[in-house]
Amino acid sequence: MKWLAAALAVVLILLQYRIWVSDNGVRQVERLKTAVAAQETEDARLADRNRQLAAEVRDLKTGTAALEERARSDLGMISHRETFYQVVPARPADTSAPPTRTAAR
Repeated sequence: MKWLAAALAVVLILLQYRIWVSDNGVRQVERLKTAVAAQETEDARLADRNRQLAAEVRDLKTGTAALEERARSDLGMISHRETFYQVVPARPADTSAPPTRTAAR
């Protein structure tokens, strides 16, 4: 009977070792949980991006406002009812060079 109890104790210890220490035990489960959480975060980000792109496609197909906005921002186009003004930032004065003279007209 003592041998049976000792054998069962050894089996129990080996099984506990496999659960807690081996690569297929609790460590692997925790690694997989972390990987699943990271993948779910990435999936949520991509799903939000897909919703935004679908809304933009819908706007481009149905209305002209989104199309005009895209033409203005991406292509630099203006409407026939608009006046284009280009504002150029002033350059800092270079004190080492002598001032250039321009002819008056």
